[in-house]
Amino acid sequence: MPGRPPRADAQANRQRILDAAEHVFGTGGKAASTEEVARLAGVGIATVFRHFPTKTALVESVLVRRFDRLRAHADALLDAADPGAAFFGFFGHLVADAATKIAIGEALHDLTGGGDTDAVQASLGLRRSFGALLERAQRAGAVRDDAELPEVYALLVATSRAASQAGLDDDVRARMLAIVFDGLARR
Repeated sequence: MPGRPPRADAQANRQRILDAAEHVFGTGGKAASTEEVARLAGVGIATVFRHFPTKTALVESVLVRRFDRLRAHADALLDAADPGAAFFGFFGHLVADAATKIAIGEALHDLTGGGDTDAVQASLGLRRSFGALLERAQRAGAVRDDAELPEVYALLVATSRAASQAGLDDDVRARMLAIVFDGLARR
């Protein structure tokens, strides 16, 4: 029957599949298997494919959900009492979150060839929310005025990739962020 919401058990299965897939693809990238997702979610492989007809659809759903969560987090910070702390804290959160997001994103890119997907649109939404945090931090005097979103986002991406690929420990990542943040701070 059209318009009828999914059964509660079907909704629960879908959430367990997405949670499992986020873990599996976040650690294994494109080499991760849908069978491992099914096993970890506690469902059969047919249940996975009932919800997500292809591996690509599953990986994209995971990445969209992750971008949407990050965007919602950024949006929630737009009312923070200290816009500078909100911006720098969120920047650091994105860097800490990068390894899993990058693995999932690269898996999706390998599966789709990098075409325009819902994940690309969700990523742009995150970028807009990050930009709004940047603007608030600049208006509050916490971030230099000449730092525009393209170069600040490039710093975010580069810092995230460096932290992810170099396997930096928490102390080194914190010192790296302190240097980046010092360069972004208003003089």
